[in-house]
Amino acid sequence: MSELTALYQDIILDHYKRPRHRGRLEPADGESEGYNPLCGDKVRLTLRWDEGGERIGEVAFEGEGCAISTASASLLTEAVAGKTKDEVRDLSASFLDVLTGDRDPLSDPRLGKLAALAGVRQYPMRVKCATLAWHTLLAALEGQHQPVSTE
Repeated sequence: MSELTALYQDIILDHYKRPRHRGRLEPADGESEGYNPLCGDKVRLTLRWDEGGERIGEVAFEGEGCAISTASASLLTEAVAGKTKDEVRDLSASFLDVLTGDRDPLSDPRLGKLAALAGVRQYPMRVKCATLAWHTLLAALEGQHQPVSTE
C-alpha cells in the first residue's frame, strides 16, 4: 500500500470515528434528507447562512451510515463552511466528477482532504455512499423538501 493510500485511509477512519459537525442546527435556513436504499445509509443536513446571507455560516449532519458515508458527510461539513452557493456547487461538481470519472483527485487543490474519498471509485457500489451527503447538500441549497435518493 502506498503512503498516499495509507494517509487517505487514515483521513477516512478519523472522520468516521470522530465526525465533525455532527448534530442538527435549529433553526436552520436549509435542510434536506438523503437515503441510499441499497445499503441503508441515511443523512440529514442542516445549514445556516452567515449574517449577510451570502455564505454558509454553519452546516451539520446527522444520520446513520457506513464508514464511507459518515466520513464523506463529515468532510463535507469542513469543506463547505464559509462558501457561497456557487462555490459549493463548483466544489460539489468537482468532487462528484472525481468520484464518477477518471479525473485525478489531486488535479483540483480545492478538494483538499476530500481527495481521500477518490479510492471508492474502484468500488461502484460505494460511490453512492460517498456522494449521498453531497446530493443531499445540493438539495438543501435548492430548498428541495423531497428526500434525496441515490437511486
